[in-house]
Order: sequence, then C-alpha cells, then structure tokens
Amino acid sequence: MSTEPSRPLDTLWYTRCPVPTALGIAVQQGWLEETLAARGTAVKSLRESDQRAVRESHFDHTLQNSVRHGGNIPALWARAAGSDTRLIGLSWADETQRILTLPTSGIRTPRDLKGRRFGLPKWTNAQIDFARAQAIRGLENALRLDGLEVSDVELVDFVIEQGQSDAPAERVAGTNVFGGQRRSGGQAAELVGLLRGEVDAIFLKGAIAAQLAQLFGLHTVIDTGVHPEPLVRSNNGTPRALTVDSHLVEQHFDVAVDIVDQVLRAQEWARAHPDDTRRFLARESNTSEYWVTAAYGQDAHQRLDTSLSEANIAGLQDFADFLLRWEFLPAAVDVRGWIDARPFDAALARRLRAA
Repeated sequence: MSTEPSRPLDTLWYTRCPVPTALGIAVQQGWLEETLAARGTAVKSLRESDQRAVRESHFDHTLQNSVRHGGNIPALWARAAGSDTRLIGLSWADETQRILTLPTSGIRTPRDLKGRRFGLPKWTNAQIDFARAQAIRGLENALRLDGLEVSDVELVDFVIEQGQSDAPAERVAGTNVFGGQRRSGGQAAELVGLLRGEVDAIFLKGAIAAQLAQLFGLHTVIDTGVHPEPLVRSNNGTPRALTVDSHLVEQHFDVAVDIVDQVLRAQEWARAHPDDTRRFLARESNTSEYWVTAAYGQDAHQRLDTSLSEANIAGLQDFADFLLRWEFLPAAVDVRGWIDARPFDAALARRLRAA
C-alpha cells in the first residue's frame, strides 16, 4: 500500500465504549468532525444507527470505513474471526477491577474464595461475551496471586438473553446512553444474585464497580486494577484498542492519519486540562466526576495516551492468549502482526512539523 493522497470518503463511522479514551474526547470536542468536514467527509456514530447490523459492528467490526476505540475483547474477537482490521494504537488507562462480596461473607482474601460460589454473566445472544471474559480474567488473576485456579471455585452463570445491540444509543444532555445501560436485569444480573445470596462473590470494573460497591456496602476482596504488575492489570480495558478496517487505511490513508492526529491532540489537551477532562470522562461514562476519580485515579487526565509501546503490545498479547485458552477466541491473534504503525507514525510526524 502506498500513502498517496486519499480518495474522497463520504462517511466515517466511529464507535467507542463508554470509558476514558482520547477518541471520545476528540468526538465530544467536535474536533474529529471538524477535521474531516474539511475533506468533505461526514462523521457518524454507528451505535446511534437505527440499523442493528450497523450497531453490531461495534463488536464484529464489519462496517467498512469505520474506527473503533474501546475494550479490546471485541476487537481481538473480530480479528480472530476474520475481520480485516488494523490495530493503529493502544491506550492503557488503569481502572479499578474488583472482586466484590457481601461484608458478612467471611471472604477477606482471594484464598478465601476456594470452594465458594462466583457469579458470572452469560450473554447467550452475544457474538462475543466480553462481560464474561473480563470477569473470568479478573477472577483468574486474583486467584493466582494466592496460588489458586478458577477450578478451585464454583462458577454460577446468570443468563442474559438480550442482545448487546438491541437498541441504539442515545445522547441525553450530551451524555451517551447505550442500549445496555437502559435494560433491566442485564449487566447487573450477577450483582442481583450476590445481593440475594445466590453467590458469594462477583467481579465488576470501572466507575460502576466503585459506585455500586459503595452504594450496597460491598467488601472489596482485591482490586487487581492497582496491582504493580501490568499483566495482572491487563484485561478488557487495559489496554484499549484503536482499530480501523483495512479498506480505510488502504483507500483513505489521510483519514486514518486524521483519526490518530485528533487522538494525539485530545490526549495533549487532557494533560493540560485536568478538571475539564474529568467532566468529559464523566459524561463519556455516564457517571459523576467523583466516580471517575475513584475508578481511574486523580491523574485520569494523564492516562489517555495512545501509543504502540512494547508494554502495551505485551499486555494485549498476554490477554489475547488468555482469551484463546478460555475459548473466547476462535483462533490465535498475533498482536504484532496485526499492527499497522503507518497512520500513527504519519500523525506523529505531522504534529512534530506543526510544533
């Protein structure tokens, strides 16, 4: 592929998870839309589409001329299932990852989980059950710190029959509200089971974990999200994958460079605007600035950097190997072979010239 001037592109589709990313800030600020408008390209959110097949591309990345920044499980699954995508960046924003119990459970350390019941979500109509995968990852990492394995606990499934793309996302007062956030009994099924005494422990991560733990007076057995070893912290959100389809890179290279350029712009802006960044992240994750700080740290504005660092690559490869071992992926993923560094290198060079 050459990097000659791009062919005109009518529409770029974007999608991101309701979590901290520089792409999310670039979209909220209007920078991505403004930049691509100069090329005659419209920017649309695929998760707000009224077509389910378009919304489902958030998970399987089959929509041509689209960019996705978010949890890496769907991105890895799409790659393993044959979607022709390119990995053009990785961001690592550490977040709270908690094994939670009732305070009366007697469970104080991961070792105490041996022989106890652990609740897991099971999305039966999902192409890739990322919620289940990230919970097992958190559980396995916690248990191994005390010399145990997942086989040492009793796994209890909470079946969720809704699809993950059943309803389009909405914007309410500037906040993205995704379909899964409006369903009852969906993403909170295992929490309900814990409160009813049907299981002894569950896994939750991010701002929702911090908020629900305080709201229901839950005990945090361990937070693997603050462990000093990066591979213990590696999970669906660490690192987060910035991916595009290969057609976008091959036929509209300048647009791919624009995407990375605006991501780099957003992360630089965030470092200089901590208070504004917390407000943006709260809106992005549909929570408050307090819970953003509780989940992502006082320095959340400094954790949005996107790169292709060796640490990011190693973390993603270790997690991909975990997903394959647990049969969440249909085939192995070679992370290094998936990377196309040219858009990132070109965007970085563009910013250095402009400095």
